[in-house]
Amino acid sequence: MTTSAAAPTNERRIPVSVYLFLLAGIAATSLAAIFIRFAQTEGVPSLVIAAGRLSISALILTPFVLRKHLPDLRRLTTSDFLLAGVSGTVLAIHFATWVSSLEYTSVLISTVFVTTGPLWVALLEVFFLRARFRALVWIGLFVGLLGGLLIGVGDVVFGGTVETSGSNPALGAVLALAGAVAVAVYLVIGRKLRAKLALLPYIWLVYSITAVVLVIMTIFNGQSFTGYSSQSYLWIILLALFPQLIGHTSFNYALRFVPATIVGIITQAEPIASAIAAMILFSEIPTVAQVIGSAGILTGVALASWGQAQKPAPPAVETAAES
Repeated sequence: MTTSAAAPTNERRIPVSVYLFLLAGIAATSLAAIFIRFAQTEGVPSLVIAAGRLSISALILTPFVLRKHLPDLRRLTTSDFLLAGVSGTVLAIHFATWVSSLEYTSVLISTVFVTTGPLWVALLEVFFLRARFRALVWIGLFVGLLGGLLIGVGDVVFGGTVETSGSNPALGAVLALAGAVAVAVYLVIGRKLRAKLALLPYIWLVYSITAVVLVIMTIFNGQSFTGYSSQSYLWIILLALFPQLIGHTSFNYALRFVPATIVGIITQAEPIASAIAAMILFSEIPTVAQVIGSAGILTGVALASWGQAQKPAPPAVETAAES
């Protein structure tokens, strides 16, 4: 998801196609966890899935970038490429941890925790950029924290556990949370580079580096990219086409007409749609505590996102954000 664009003027009429693109974006990104789960069921390791997703996405974008944006890439300095390297590495950590989280916990918990990225961006800006936020941001952080705590200890309060929550729900939640923190770091450190490049060459450069890092991680971990069923590779291809490319493009199209904050809040429907699909396809029925806690986290993220839109931008920092 991308949340960076100039806010449209109030007089500008929003085309119907924007709403269709938003719906398409939510539908596409909601399929990410589902495709990952199907590939994992076929015996594909999480690192192979993540590396395949980013590699295919980067390869698809390559001819378009080299044909139109090669001069832009040539203008980048050595420090820019180093920054891209750091951004790509952190993004690789995001995908590695989040995809792995789906081995241990439910789709609902994994997607809810990984979408807390805006909360961590806000905290990073406070501690490292000395940004000051309105009370709404702090309320959002507090509500999100309560939601997370409820998921962690709620079953003790409400009683009962659910086997379909995963083999190790706590580990899965921690991995998804690590993925959220990683993407927040990626957003913050990548702002300088994003200001120098258009969207397409920027995501191609970062995706390419992320893919290389993930491939190296996979090889270092002793895992192979071959020997899986044809259906396994189909899930990975679909993962690259729909959530990574179609979802990303749809949200960026919408950002030409709709404020970034609104798009960011609307995308909080993604975990809900993913959870509903998981209930139908994998019989993952969440507990009462998980439902209430997840609602608290999503509400907290929405409040914090709205509050961040009302704050003054930190000095010398671009207000771009992508995930």
